[in-house]
Amino acid sequence: MTILKHVRWVAWLGLCGLPCQAQAFAQSQQAATAQIGLPDLSQATAGSTSPGQTTANQTAEEKTPGSISGVVVDQSGAVVAGARVSLTREPQAASQEILTGDDGQFSFFNVAPGTFQLSITVPGFAAKTSSGVLQPGNNYSVPRITLVLAVSTAEVQVLPSRVEVAEDQIKTEEKQRVLGVIPNFYVSYDHHAVPLTSRQKFELAWKTVIDPVNFGITGVIAGIQQADNDFSGYGQGAAGYGRRYGAAYGDFLTGTYIGSAILPSLLKQDPRYFYKGTGTVRSRLLYAVANAVICKGDNGHWQPNYSSILGSLASGGISNLYYPAKDRNGADLTFENALIGIGATAAANILQEFVIKKFTPSASSHEFSKPDNDVVEPASMPVRATD
Repeated sequence: MTILKHVRWVAWLGLCGLPCQAQAFAQSQQAATAQIGLPDLSQATAGSTSPGQTTANQTAEEKTPGSISGVVVDQSGAVVAGARVSLTREPQAASQEILTGDDGQFSFFNVAPGTFQLSITVPGFAAKTSSGVLQPGNNYSVPRITLVLAVSTAEVQVLPSRVEVAEDQIKTEEKQRVLGVIPNFYVSYDHHAVPLTSRQKFELAWKTVIDPVNFGITGVIAGIQQADNDFSGYGQGAAGYGRRYGAAYGDFLTGTYIGSAILPSLLKQDPRYFYKGTGTVRSRLLYAVANAVICKGDNGHWQPNYSSILGSLASGGISNLYYPAKDRNGADLTFENALIGIGATAAANILQEFVIKKFTPSASSHEFSKPDNDVVEPASMPVRATD
């Protein structure tokens, strides 16, 4: 009742046009109210906010998006247009991509604040990454991104040439000696040996004819001929032995050079015998005999062994120049010697296929590929008997 009475007095004073008195009276009443512990209604309604509203405002500010921009240049400082810039933010898996403009610049807008990573790729340059932290509502300017030229790495595999491979094969063949002594150079235990060049064919012939063992074998042949008085026109004694030795070595020299170097180079044929080593005895026997009249060409195909046959004929014809006159039977002897040479080649090939390899120590360590079948393969092996 007291409060209502005071309110009525204030209202009455206001109506009577005494605002000053009314204000003074109101102030006195506020003081009285404060003394008796009543709430000050004027201050209770004077614009204070609740804690919940403050937290909501702060959260909204922390999520305010910003932007990220920058420029991409090369090592010379020139701008790089068309570079692909990828923006990745954690923990988001998806990324944003943009290409740099003609001025090399890029910009990402409406980007949520937080850590980010930029990946820059362009053909011809090494990939580059840049990272940073975008503050809420901030416009983040990335430091200038400089790309370096990519270092091109290429694996280069250096393979030996066919000539080098053939040279290695020749060196291997030159170590082949029956019982470790007698040369066995014209036999290949590699079915896929590469063809020899003309120079290599001549080198192999040269090393064959100057081998000391072949000089000794020629001496034995001359001695047997003298003992049997073959080519009696040469006579006896040291002079007769020397003539027989020269004739025997002449046959060996011309037969080797013409049949294993000159004609094989002109006709592009391989003068070597290619060891078979597998299959039935019958197939190997037929293979060895056949290789007396066929050989492998430098093109890998089988063909008639013109080099060996014509070489025997040419060697026989040349021998008529130095054999005694009464032992020269012209063309008949030449063709007869050629046929004998073919038979001797076939016999030598049979020995190569079944016997000689067992007595050639260095040959046992050579690896060779197994033929596809037991017949004479038209792309694997040729022939030549030398001594």
